[in-house]
Amino acid sequence: MSWTRNCLRLLALGAFGFLAIPAGCAHAQGVQRKGRIVKAQFVKTADTVDASTLTGKLIMGYQGWFNCPGDGTKVGWWHWFSGPDPTVDFLPNAADYPTAEQCVTSMLDASGNPVNLFSNANPATVETHFQWMQQYGLDGVALQRFAVDLLDAPTRDARNIDLTNVRQAAEDNGRVFFVMYDLTGLPEDKISSVAKDWKELEKEGITTSPAYLHHRGHPLLAVWGFGFSGRPLTPANAEDILNGLEKASKKFGGITIMGGVPSYWRTGRLDASSDPKWKKVWPKLGVLSPWSVGRYTNDAGADSYSATVWQPDLAATRAMGVDYMPVVWPGYSFANTNRSLGVSSPINQIPRECGLFYWEQIYDALSDGATMVYGAMFDEVNEGTAMFKMLPQASEVPVSGIPPGYSFVTLDADGCPLPSDWYLSLAGVATAAVHSGTTPSPTFPLPIPTN
Repeated sequence: MSWTRNCLRLLALGAFGFLAIPAGCAHAQGVQRKGRIVKAQFVKTADTVDASTLTGKLIMGYQGWFNCPGDGTKVGWWHWFSGPDPTVDFLPNAADYPTAEQCVTSMLDASGNPVNLFSNANPATVETHFQWMQQYGLDGVALQRFAVDLLDAPTRDARNIDLTNVRQAAEDNGRVFFVMYDLTGLPEDKISSVAKDWKELEKEGITTSPAYLHHRGHPLLAVWGFGFSGRPLTPANAEDILNGLEKASKKFGGITIMGGVPSYWRTGRLDASSDPKWKKVWPKLGVLSPWSVGRYTNDAGADSYSATVWQPDLAATRAMGVDYMPVVWPGYSFANTNRSLGVSSPINQIPRECGLFYWEQIYDALSDGATMVYGAMFDEVNEGTAMFKMLPQASEVPVSGIPPGYSFVTLDADGCPLPSDWYLSLAGVATAAVHSGTTPSPTFPLPIPTN
């Protein structure tokens, strides 16, 4: 693989990010925050999730793009490393996976214990992830399917294995899933490849799965990347993609399309293209979901974003007859991928505040009247937005087997001794709040562990 191609794929890791990229228990007690006393709530395990509608659900993004040598694919260490350089800021807790599921690395922690990883090509691993979703009461996922990966046989084959594994695991565990094409890096002359791929998936029966999520009476399909500034995709390109997808789906009964768009799609500024022709694209979507990762850095910023973006967006989309799905996220850290590209970037750049930052966004979104929420992300350890089980303690990160200068974030980074499943528990409570259809209490819903 050429450096240019590899760099493009690494840049795709940051496609959802806002920051510039170059041309991780003690006795649980209540804590006080903003004058609010933290109290515990408990999450019940969900039954089989209703696949007929997106309304009333919290859907998590699922990258599913992690591979390792010997996993049956031909892509090697995919999204874990670039050469010897790690490209993730958080690490999964290998103890949460049976030994047979682990991808062995040369990384060792300070005690000489191996720090291993996993591959999404292993159906047992994906099954484990969906068992967690069922256990913690999560609804399901939008499986990311990078369009540029479909242009090469090895990566296309790996992504097809991911899709097969996700479908089976969702069906086995009563969760839902749908496909989300990401247009990052897709050349203009390859735009038709998206509809072509979708047609093949429909022929193979992907939307006939009882776990495939429907909305507005049709299978739901997401396309991420419409309307961003600094990207070559034009409104005409978007129209071609939408028309191609509708044509490809016609004999299968049609689809509902969800668009992943910039935060400022409505005003055409900052992260959004100023081309007024995009205004003709938005009403053609069934669901509109603006990307918010990195647009604010703390609770005050989240509150301001809620008032200036989410609230007027909800009014605008209601007027258009389009559903609105805000994005919430726990924190952000993209240092190691940047470092592998020769760029300096702070580790733990937007702290999670032990989950408090995430809950502030959930409270804001539901207070604003959102009826569906997108959670970024279930497994995104590259950008540090992952919510699944991760290394909890700084003492467990690798200190050998990696090049000098690399470091990792653990769940105790903000001063709370959190268990590896902390954010799964929090996502479960958030999901229950979305299900309720009512505004939750601003009080943080879990007992934060203390030393």
